[in-house]
Amino acid sequence: MSQPTLSAHFASRKPSVIRAAQFEFKGRNDGTEAVNVAIGNVSLPMHPAMRERLRVVGTPDGPLADGVVKYSFTAGLTETNEAFLHIISASGFPTAGLLSQVTDGGSQAMELVILGCCGPAGAGERPLLLIDAAYTNYKAFTQRLGRRTVSITRTLDEEGNFSLPELGEIEAVIREHKPGAMLVIPYDNPTGQLYDQATLVALGKLCVEYGLWMISDEAYRELYYRGNEPVSVWGLTEDEVPGITGRRIGIETASKVWNACGLRIGALVTDNEEFHRRAVAENTAGLCSNMIGQQVFAALGEVPVGELRQWFAAQREYYGGMLTSLTTRTRELIPGVIVSSPDASIYSVIDVRNLVDEKFEALDFVMFCAREGCVQRDGRSLTLLTAPMAGFYSVPAGTPNPGRTQMRIAYVETPDTMALVPELLAELLEQYLDRS
Repeated sequence: MSQPTLSAHFASRKPSVIRAAQFEFKGRNDGTEAVNVAIGNVSLPMHPAMRERLRVVGTPDGPLADGVVKYSFTAGLTETNEAFLHIISASGFPTAGLLSQVTDGGSQAMELVILGCCGPAGAGERPLLLIDAAYTNYKAFTQRLGRRTVSITRTLDEEGNFSLPELGEIEAVIREHKPGAMLVIPYDNPTGQLYDQATLVALGKLCVEYGLWMISDEAYRELYYRGNEPVSVWGLTEDEVPGITGRRIGIETASKVWNACGLRIGALVTDNEEFHRRAVAENTAGLCSNMIGQQVFAALGEVPVGELRQWFAAQREYYGGMLTSLTTRTRELIPGVIVSSPDASIYSVIDVRNLVDEKFEALDFVMFCAREGCVQRDGRSLTLLTAPMAGFYSVPAGTPNPGRTQMRIAYVETPDTMALVPELLAELLEQYLDRS
C-alpha cells in the first residue's frame, strides 16, 4: 500500500531560525536551563487598560457577558480599528484618510501585503524588495505564497552600524528586478537600527519614481533610543515626497510595544482605499480575527494620548538601559566582537567575524549551545539560545552570507537575566571554539 506524500513545500520546511534553537533544546534532558533570547517573546505585562479589559471581558458588565462569541466583520471591530489609529495619532502622526483592518497579529498582515503587492513567479512577477538583514518571516511567507524576494544588503561596520548602499545601487536593483513593493522596518528587526526621517524620505522617493508600494513594518514604533521624535511612513508628506499618498501601507501589532505577543492581534493600515477594500475581501476566507483579542486591544482607544505617551517613555526607558549595558559588557568580555548600535527595537546583532575562521557557522554554534553547551552559575547549569543570522539575509547562491558569523539576541528576559547574557555568550563561544 502506497503512502501519501508531502507537498514539495512541506517536505523542504525546517523550523524558522528564530525557533530553531528552541526546537533543538526541547530534546535535551540533562537539567540545563535555557536563557532564551532567540525570539522576541516579550515577557512584560500588557498595558493596564488591556489587562482591565481582559479581566472584565466575560463578566456581567463585560462585552461578552452572555458567553456568546460570534464572528466580527472581517475588517474587525470598529473600536479595535479606532484603537490602532488612536495609537498612530498618539505618536504624533496624522490619521485622516487612513483605513485600518484588524489581522491575526502582524504576521497575517504581512501575508496580505505580500499577496496584494507582489506577483507570483513567471510573467509579470513582482517580487518583494527587502533591505537585508530583514525579518526572516517575510522570506518564509513569500515562499509559502509562491512569491519571491530580492534584496539590497546593508553592511555592518566595526563600530556596529548598519549602512545602506548608495541610492544608485538600490535603484539598480529596482530596475533589474522590478519589485512590486519595498519593505522598510524603521525600528529595525533584526538589526536594532533606527531609520531617520531623511532615509525614509529618500526611500519613499524611490517608491514613487519606480511605482512601488511602500510597506512600513511599525511593530516597534516608539522604541527608539536616540533622537527625540519617532519616525513613520505616516510622517512622510507630499511636500517631502510628492506622490507618496495612496501607496503607503503600515503593519501594526499588539505584540511588542503593548507586550501582548500571544494576543495575536495586529492591523493592516493604508491610505489607499482600493488596497484596503481588496485586502478585506481577500481576508473574508479567514472570517475574522480573534474576538477576545480584539476586545482586549480595543481598550487602548479609550486611553488619553498623554497616558499613551507616558507608556511609550516607560517602555523606552526599560529597554534602552538594557541594550546599552549589554552592548558595553559584551564588548568588554569578548574583545574584537562587533555588537550592533543600540538605537531602536529590542534586538542586537552579535558578529564574531574577527574571532573565527572561514569554517565558522553561527548555526552550528547555536545548535552546540542548544544541545550540549552549558555554563555553571550559582549551582545552576545554563545555556543561551540565540537566532543565527544567515536566515535573515537573501543573498544569491555563491555569494558569502554576512550572517554566517552573526547571531541575533532579543531583550525579552528580565533585566537580571539579560545581564547574564554577555557572560554566557563569552563562555559558550570559548567552549565551542576550543572543541572545533
